[in-house]
Amino acid sequence: MALKSCVSTSYRHLVESGILPMAAMRNYFNLEEITTARKISAAVINISGRQRMLSQRTAFFCMRLVCSQNGVERAKLRGNLLEAIELMEKSHRDLINTESSINLLSAPSATVKAMYFEAPLYLDKQIREYIDRIKALVQVPDSELRLENPHLLYIVEAASGELLEAFDAVVSQYQQESEIEQFELDLKQVELYQESCAATAKAEAQAAQLDRALCELKQTQAQLLHSEKMSSLGALMASIVHEINNPVSFIYGNLSHAEIYTQDLLHLLRLYREYYPNPSPEIQAQIEEMDLDFLVEDLPKVMSSMQIGSDRIREIVKSMGNFSRTDNSNMTLCDLEDSIDSTVLILRNRLNSQIGRREIQVVKSYAKLPTVECYAGQLNQVFMNIISNAIDALDEAAENQPNAALKISISTELAGSDRVRVRIADTGSGMTAQIKERMFEQFFTTKEIGKGTGLGLSIVYKILVENHGGTLRCESEPSKGTEFIIELPVQQS
Repeated sequence: MALKSCVSTSYRHLVESGILPMAAMRNYFNLEEITTARKISAAVINISGRQRMLSQRTAFFCMRLVCSQNGVERAKLRGNLLEAIELMEKSHRDLINTESSINLLSAPSATVKAMYFEAPLYLDKQIREYIDRIKALVQVPDSELRLENPHLLYIVEAASGELLEAFDAVVSQYQQESEIEQFELDLKQVELYQESCAATAKAEAQAAQLDRALCELKQTQAQLLHSEKMSSLGALMASIVHEINNPVSFIYGNLSHAEIYTQDLLHLLRLYREYYPNPSPEIQAQIEEMDLDFLVEDLPKVMSSMQIGSDRIREIVKSMGNFSRTDNSNMTLCDLEDSIDSTVLILRNRLNSQIGRREIQVVKSYAKLPTVECYAGQLNQVFMNIISNAIDALDEAAENQPNAALKISISTELAGSDRVRVRIADTGSGMTAQIKERMFEQFFTTKEIGKGTGLGLSIVYKILVENHGGTLRCESEPSKGTEFIIELPVQQS
């Protein structure tokens, strides 16, 4: 009867507080999945909206915690509540402190700040009080959980009353400011369009300059397309590295301790077996059931395999971090070996054996080179395009000659006291003289429709020659493969 009364009372509270619709959807939404998806978005409206959702979700969890008679379920609900309020705290800090983790372009407006810290909303104070109440409720022993608990009453009332209204007001304000900002951007686009129309009219009047204007437009279009692609790839990889680096570091840092602890326990076990060779029948039965000898032999191997795996993951994370450098505003000192290795690792999946093609072998020969002053992100684009083209050439060679050698050779060397040279060669089908003459032209490609744009090598040439004062040569003959030779100055003048 007590349980029935509790459920009936809780139902009434859920109806009155407006939380019941969320309970009907609990089988379709997962809190962790929602918060993970929200973290991906950099929109402030989504984050503030998530705060609103979390306030109602935590109120629902609090009601279930009080009404549940199952100790296991209550323990799980306490954990869910702690996770949820931790997310609320983090999102709240991000919003009021404009941390870079959510990619805010500017600080909150004066109106939004007033909503958080001034009358009549005092949202910052309300949120902190709400979180403190939930923390207090989580600490209440199971035997003392009641529907009349003052913390629970405050939580339910806040989630359906003032706190909910404050969240709605802030989300509405963010939306209004976003619409205003979008309107300003639209106006700017109109202005840019008008300027473009004026420039077009002037270009039409100046027929003598038409060819030059079209050429510049084509170059700009090609550069923008490729830069946007590489920038998006770099941003994605930087985000992935950021998300997985901390848990990987945690695992990597603790494996050494786990191995020491394991060795200590195994040593202690050996001592027990040496000084107490005749255990009780129960212990002997357990030893036989778990195959202790095999466990003692295999456990160090398991730890070693885990260490190797974590080392490999750290290498991949490091390479992805190196490759994701896309800041082209300032030149930095770059280790060419690291850039090449990172690019090869990113392309590892394409180098592995495929259906109808063996694995492509990559042979590296590095000389001891000084660091090179360059735009690191742009050089990554260069290596990515050239090595990708080499893989494409080897794919084509494998289709025509299944037994053909599939190898990419990469070497570095000094080309004088102030220059370095990088050679990237493949054992593909090579190129004719006619193709070599046009290979750096924009939009020229020998690949099938949908597999190439003809932008890659033209942009590679622009990056090396125009942006870095280097050179790019190609040596190739039909059936003898292709080699690209890159030379770069160590320091930019």
